[in-house]
Amino acid sequence: MTVRKCIPWPDKRLRAVSAPVAEITDEVRQIWDDLIDTMEAMPGVGMGANQIGALLQVAVVDASESRGQIVRMANPEILHASVQLREHDEASPNLPGVWATIKRPRAVTVRYMDETGETVEKDFVGLWATSVQHQIDHLNGKMYFDHLSKTKRDMLIKRARKQR
Repeated sequence: MTVRKCIPWPDKRLRAVSAPVAEITDEVRQIWDDLIDTMEAMPGVGMGANQIGALLQVAVVDASESRGQIVRMANPEILHASVQLREHDEASPNLPGVWATIKRPRAVTVRYMDETGETVEKDFVGLWATSVQHQIDHLNGKMYFDHLSKTKRDMLIKRARKQR
């Protein structure tokens, strides 16, 4: 088990667009394993590789109630998003101690490369959809608070700094 340290905001790697994965290698499998161990230790419902300093388009999600239904994704991209939105409280271990209520599409269809190297298209709904979108944002250099107004975002970051 390898629980990795989450890099702290405002580390520049959190704003970098991660590199695509050409094939599933031992390095990619190790990053997935480390992401799972780190996510479970929090506990959380998803994690992107750049959160632990690996700048590859690799993420994991497990929003199941019983756990153990982890989806490993490389190069995830949203193909379709529902018009209906869903509010959910979101946070990040990269900026601990704060959270915000974010509105995102309630359902998304995502294309990604799975652990076998196959391209998969899968529908995610509810918390699964929220987590997948949150991780894709991470891989594209965005944080959940980028969905807030500038005033709310500034207040959230100020609150986080006070807690350090």
